Amino acid sequence: MRSLILAVQFLTRLPTPQLKTFDAAWLADAARWFAPVGLLVGAVVWLAAIAGSLLDPWLGALLGLLAWLWVTGGLHLDGLADLADAQGAAHRSRERFLEVLKDPHLGSFGVMSLAMQLIAKLVLLMLMLKFALAEAGVSPDALRLSGLPLLDKPAAYPGYLSGLIALAAKLAPLLLVPAWARLFTVAWSATLPSLAAGSGERFAWRTHWPSFWLSAALLAAASYWLAPALLLAPLAGLWWWAYLKKKLGGMTGDCLGAGIELCESLLLLLLLIQ
Repeated sequence: MRSLILAVQFLTRLPTPQLKTFDAAWLADAARWFAPVGLLVGAVVWLAAIAGSLLDPWLGALLGLLAWLWVTGGLHLDGLADLADAQGAAHRSRERFLEVLKDPHLGSFGVMSLAMQLIAKLVLLMLMLKFALAEAGVSPDALRLSGLPLLDKPAAYPGYLSGLIALAAKLAPLLLVPAWARLFTVAWSATLPSLAAGSGERFAWRTHWPSFWLSAALLAAASYWLAPALLLAPLAGLWWWAYLKKKLGGMTGDCLGAGIELCESLLLLLLLIQ
């Protein structure tokens, strides 16, 4: 299970057993677990969003976003900001692009991209919660913690619990969004040349395609069951691959992180318009 532990350690802040030894070759094997680890990320966001929505959809969206930031450590947002800064300052110079990409300082383009991404996710999560509450046939007032029935009225509990279960079921597609986005990184890193040494290159040198296609098939089946609109998710991954191929001619770890963030927002939007 070393590769699974490495995948969890690399992609999340979740606690894991410590490995006594380390081999860089294990990083390539860890990529086969990216989609399952994405499900763990989705589960954390899903639980936080449900908890917050017991009071208000906006609070649910805020807690969901904060959980998203915590569980990932902002890893992919950092890639998005670095890529935005590099593209804004490159002026069609490949050398300048790579120089700015490695610069740890945050510029104005990076700040704007971070702000827009966080706002986009917050609003999309709020709308998803709002629609989920409506489709589940419950109102936020009915789920407020302050409105829980007293212990001397146990007959009211079944209705409360059924509403909560219905809400959780309607939000279940949220579990798949981070999983799809992280699965895409395996294909991006394996099929695009590396522009610079880094995490993207370390995970890409050996790709286990059978596990990739198995993960894709399982995610497609889950999408068909929970949210058929997510069957279009591979188009988002293909769009980012085509962008990197045409615009940059390759990828770096920051490009992969930026792609995860943008694809997650696109998939959230897809869930809203299905």
